[in-house]
Amino acid sequence: MWWDERLFYLFKRNLHPTLTYWSVFFSFGLCIAFLGPTLLDLRCQTHSSLRDITWVFFSQQFCLLLGSTLGGIFKRTIKQSLLALLLSSLVISMVFVIIPFCSQVGILAIVMAIAGLAMGCIDTISNMQLVKIYQQDSAVFLQVLHFFVGFGALLSPLIADPFLSESNCIQSNLTQNGSQNLEHIRNSLVPHLPMNHSHYVLPLHGPSVTQVSYAFWIMAAINLPVPFAVFLLMYKKGMVPKCTTRRKSLLSSDELAMETQKETGDTQDTDTLDVQGHGVSLLCCQSKNLRDATFTFFAIHTCAAVILFMTDGLAGEFSGFVYSYAVDQPLYLAHKTAGYLPSLFWGFITLGRLISIPVSYKVAPRTMIFINLTGVTATFLFLLMTQFSTVSLFIGTSLLGLFLSSVFPSMLAYTEHILSYKGCATTILVTGAALGEMVLQILVGTVMQTQGSYSFLVCGVSLSSLALIMFIVLLVFDSLHPGVLEDSSGKTPELGTDIPYQR
Repeated sequence: MWWDERLFYLFKRNLHPTLTYWSVFFSFGLCIAFLGPTLLDLRCQTHSSLRDITWVFFSQQFCLLLGSTLGGIFKRTIKQSLLALLLSSLVISMVFVIIPFCSQVGILAIVMAIAGLAMGCIDTISNMQLVKIYQQDSAVFLQVLHFFVGFGALLSPLIADPFLSESNCIQSNLTQNGSQNLEHIRNSLVPHLPMNHSHYVLPLHGPSVTQVSYAFWIMAAINLPVPFAVFLLMYKKGMVPKCTTRRKSLLSSDELAMETQKETGDTQDTDTLDVQGHGVSLLCCQSKNLRDATFTFFAIHTCAAVILFMTDGLAGEFSGFVYSYAVDQPLYLAHKTAGYLPSLFWGFITLGRLISIPVSYKVAPRTMIFINLTGVTATFLFLLMTQFSTVSLFIGTSLLGLFLSSVFPSMLAYTEHILSYKGCATTILVTGAALGEMVLQILVGTVMQTQGSYSFLVCGVSLSSLALIMFIVLLVFDSLHPGVLEDSSGKTPELGTDIPYQR
């Protein structure tokens, strides 16, 4: 049984905040995947060229990186964290409402930049709060958290699909008889790949006719319960001005025993602690503490961030460029057939995160990361050796989704485990992942444009191999980092006791 009584008790005790953080990450996923399928309609709406519309992608990714870094500012108190999540989730709903009214690409880029800031804050804060709540048990709950990202990323394209234009969405004399070219234009539109559109010219003058605004308003309505859930959590914790909730006066015998164990040594001001956590100090990132940190402390942060830089970058560039690779030589797949590949990739990422939930309870995060990185490298080598096979491309896409799915939550759980769950690693790892997703898409896109589609797989093999090498280096620093050895009995420590470090 992958779910024992102790884990169930922790989940039950923190049910409301856990469900809230999961729901907020659904907002993150809902906002991250809608640009690709709606790109043509947004171009029609803003009467913009492809070069202009690419700034929308850049603004979202850059501000997501910035928001991931700024999210660490709100980590000192639970009140600050929840207030940031409330504002961020509200912003995402407002963005969905405003997008249909953006008639200029510059305004659309600003709106998506604001959405990126909100997404970055959600990414950092939700991961960090779950780590602080569950600590050595956080791996399972982080897997569920990232499952909701995949679920939201799958849902938003499905919502948008019925409202995408089936005929040319800009009516002009040049396009009234050119509806057949639209299918080719739409099939060539994928995120972060402007070079695919050079063969097709979308007219920029004439009235815009599109119904995609209904899709955005539906997504805004679907997302509205998320800020409401965050508000309820704030109300329950007595953080809403002039609104207080009645606390339970009695505890069950099990809860009383747990609380008694926690009271020992708990002398810090509760305003600087997460009251749902295990008494984790949030002062580990202050300059005084950093001056006393060992070399391995910085090395572990660096290695973990570089690994996520490469793996999240691989996920972003593969989902963005696999379509272009498929329609180009040597495969020359039909546009409709190639269009299934990004959806297949995201589908297996979601499936992989679902499978990882029970697996992460039995398998250590360190082992899961090694299996994942080895699988990613082997899959890219397989695609490189079978580059002329369409079936192999679909198989490889599915395997990459499975292997990349749980790298981030496993790495976060593993790194925080090494560093005694003080929350310092979360901001750094989230920032490294966001930076990789932005930089590697630009880098791989440039290489593909100059060297051809074959370089797409070569980049994948190179980056995945480097990530695997960096993980081996991380294991070396792990062995050198000072930690408390596992108890000789091999038992998991009780809640409230010191957390042993497992070698």
